[in-house]
Amino acid sequence: MSETETRVSPVLKAYVHDIRYFAALLRGVNFVNRATITVTRTGLTVTVEEARTLLGTAFIFSGIFDEYTYHSTSAEANPLSQLSTQEIEVDNAAFEVPLNTLIDCLNIFGTAGHPPQPRAREPNEDGDGDGKRRGGIDHYFGSSSDKKTGMRMTYTGPGYPLTLLIAEDASGPTTTCEIATFDSEPHLELPFDSSLIALKIILKSSWLRDALSELDPSCEILCFIGSPPPETDAANGRPKPRKLAEPMLRIQAAGTFGTTEMDYPNDRDVLETFECRNRVKFRLLQSFAHIQGVEALQSSTKTSLRIDEGGLLSLQFLMPSPRVGRDNSDGFIEFRCLALDEEA
Repeated sequence: MSETETRVSPVLKAYVHDIRYFAALLRGVNFVNRATITVTRTGLTVTVEEARTLLGTAFIFSGIFDEYTYHSTSAEANPLSQLSTQEIEVDNAAFEVPLNTLIDCLNIFGTAGHPPQPRAREPNEDGDGDGKRRGGIDHYFGSSSDKKTGMRMTYTGPGYPLTLLIAEDASGPTTTCEIATFDSEPHLELPFDSSLIALKIILKSSWLRDALSELDPSCEILCFIGSPPPETDAANGRPKPRKLAEPMLRIQAAGTFGTTEMDYPNDRDVLETFECRNRVKFRLLQSFAHIQGVEALQSSTKTSLRIDEGGLLSLQFLMPSPRVGRDNSDGFIEFRCLALDEEA
């Protein structure tokens, strides 16, 4: 049998001409070194866990890459025509990598900083532009007139390393990194019941980022307090006055030197979405929001904060892709965290 016939087809092959956005998504969950990467037909998920109470996941969809190919080992044993719809949906390959090492490799040329801002699509971006930009190494790493750091990522399967081919630009230096992979371990199960939401808020990330950055580092406990919006007077259609001067959303931090409170008004320019049936209070360690959360907030535009009736917090950060107009290209980061006690 020839070498070509015995060659193993890689489980994952992905190409991107600018690694900054991909690196930003990884940095958003870089608070635990060991991360589980799950490869599916629709993209990658990068999951980390801390202290059996905090789960962070970066959702990196296939549209983020210039090219993305997933070769299913299950489909190799059983053709897709013989698999049920449910089996196809759960079909994946998972492995663990040291996340710090992966990010350091992406930044080997010092160019994996903050991602570029979303831009308008060029008129000839998908048209009959320069043919050289669509062929050879330029197709993946850009031309010399548009210097970016590109990456080709390959994962052959269990027992093989995660291989990165990184080029500073089409005519510049290239480097190949091989990162050891490990068998994935099961993570903490934190299912969020969307039908039992006690509090749901969507706001601009800058509002939450500014609030968290003002917190005293000595604060140990952080509270999210939500109150139902004022009832509407049926006679005139106006909100009834509140009996208590408590805002719809309050962030409270308590520490050695006192307590800090930040109130958010009932204003759609601040709180784009607000749903709360009963007063809810969620307590968590301040280090989570001040360290992990702020890193993800740096590159996000909107934040979704949800708390279910069981006291489980879900924070989702939308990370806008620079690829304007391309479907399935906006990734996001989600944190799920358990309450500190039954007071939530």
